[in-house]
This record gives sequence, C-alpha cells and structure tokens, in this order.
Amino acid sequence: MTRSEATRLRVAAAWAVHALTASGAAAGVLALLATERGDAATAFWWMAYTIVVDSVDGTLARAIGVKRVVPFFDGTLLDNVVDYFTYVIVPVLFLLYMDLLPREGGVVAALCPVMASAYGFCRTDAKTADHYFTGFPSYWNVVAFYLYALGWPPVLNAVVLVALSVAVFVPVRYVYPSRTAALRPVTLALALAWGAVVLYVLARLDSAPRSLVVASLAFPVYYVGLSLTLHARRLTAR
Repeated sequence: MTRSEATRLRVAAAWAVHALTASGAAAGVLALLATERGDAATAFWWMAYTIVVDSVDGTLARAIGVKRVVPFFDGTLLDNVVDYFTYVIVPVLFLLYMDLLPREGGVVAALCPVMASAYGFCRTDAKTADHYFTGFPSYWNVVAFYLYALGWPPVLNAVVLVALSVAVFVPVRYVYPSRTAALRPVTLALALAWGAVVLYVLARLDSAPRSLVVASLAFPVYYVGLSLTLHARRLTAR
C-alpha cells in the first residue's frame, strides 16, 4: 500500500468514526418517535445504541488520530452536541410522554435536567485532564430507564430529577468509566456485566423481574461510591 493510499484510508476511517458519532443523533430521533408511539422498549433500545456508540467512538477516534487526519472538523464538538441531545433531551421527553412525572409541576421538574446539563456540558472542566467528569455527568437516559422500570410514584421521580440536577452543579469528580485509571479494569468489567443485565431487562421490559432491576442498581451504586471515594481522597491529599 502506498503512502497516499494509506492516507486516503485513514481519512475514510476518520470520517467513518464521525459518522458513527453522528448516528447517535439519528438514533435519538428514532427513540423520540418510538416514545411518541408509547413504545418504551424500542425507545430504550435506541437509547442503548447511543450509549454503545458513545462508549466506543472516542476510543476509535484516538486510535485513528482523527484530529490529525481531519483537523478542520471538531469531533469533540460533534460528540457534545449528540450527547446533549441523546443523554438529556431524549430521556427528558421520554419521561414526559410516558407520564412518569406529576401533572402539576412535571414540566418544571423536566426542565431542571435540561437547564442544568446545558451548564454542565459547557464547563471548561466538564472533563478533567486526568479523565473525570465534574458534577453529575448527565446520565439522564440511565435515570429514565430506572424511573420507568422501578415504577416509582411520579412525585418521587420528580424529586430524583431535581436532586440530580442540583448534583450537576456540585463539583464532585465522577469516574469516566472507559478512561479513569483507578480500578479501570474492575469498573469496565462491572459496566459490561451491568450492560448485559440491562439489555436482558430491555428484551423483557414488561415482564422482567423487578428484583433483577433492583439488583442491577449495584453498578450505579458502585460507580457513585467509587467516585465519591476517589474525590474524597483527592481532597485529603491536597
């Protein structure tokens, strides 16, 4: 293979990664269409697709060196645009369409993640140099899944949204699962196991044992616990 052929191949690979990232936005639209039809399972499958894409596109981009290959195109900006849509707007609309929030004040509660995450995504330290998220990292799609699957009262769901929206502003450092060095192999293994359980639940969304949904909360609890522990250690070491 000649150098020019290798360069063209790398450029094509870089654009393929950008297309993969952008496909998350298309999946978000499909999730909204499913939500409008009242098809929660399909909506969650599309949201799951966006999570998978977001989990791998950064690794692929770094492996290919897309910033060097296509320097005039900002993949990080594309990723943020897609993530804000798929991680914030789509799940918030899902919660509203599926009547998971109270009739009185539900829209106000839904706007809290929208506004808080708009701030969170625009922080210059939203992702730290040592690979942590600052503030609650806007996993509203995961929140929507649990609020739907657990069947809590709408008022309690609204309280959860408001509380986590406040957490966006609290400068606690949260683990970036695929990049934070501390316990990374353990975190990735647990994340994969959690993902498998969630996919199993999605395949049987209306009949999956509630106990399995509750058990799957072990990983989010581990994630938050590890994040708080590492954050506390960093503060102590100052």
